[in-house]
Amino acid sequence: MGHIPRAPGQRRRRGVAPAAALAAERVCVQVRPVRHADLPEVIALDATVTGLHKADYWQRIYRRYGVAGQGLRHFLVAESGGRVLGFVIGEVRDWEFGSPPCGWVFAIDVDPRARLEGIGTALLAAMRERFEKAGMRVLRTMLARDNPLILSFFRSQGMTAGHLIPLEMVLGGAP
Repeated sequence: MGHIPRAPGQRRRRGVAPAAALAAERVCVQVRPVRHADLPEVIALDATVTGLHKADYWQRIYRRYGVAGQGLRHFLVAESGGRVLGFVIGEVRDWEFGSPPCGWVFAIDVDPRARLEGIGTALLAAMRERFEKAGMRVLRTMLARDNPLILSFFRSQGMTAGHLIPLEMVLGGAP
């Protein structure tokens, strides 16, 4: 599993205030498969970030990626001090859009109070490791163009625009 040790005496980046709920000096972050007991924290984290409480959605995701997801589907959490600080979900998809099998990340988030601590990097690295073990040579994701935070994160991880172009159509209304 992935660990992110903080060097003794390493300081937080300027402007990132520690939250009272988080340990002032985090020793390490462990990335591990999700457990059912983690769901309330995952749901709360998602609601904090998206503004939507989607408990039923997360129960379905857990059943598909947490319980049944062994092998080619992965639902991982980053934990420190008994708290879930982030999660990532992905899977190997075969021949999507005519593309050879590759790993897809479709959800990643970190508690806003714990950002800039390397948690997102650890989550993505753990997912990448699982995809590589499955023989994948490409990792893909999609994101909203109006989300510069996640775009910056993925670019900082070495991701670039791929060869697929997303297209969409509004249904039930005017074109």
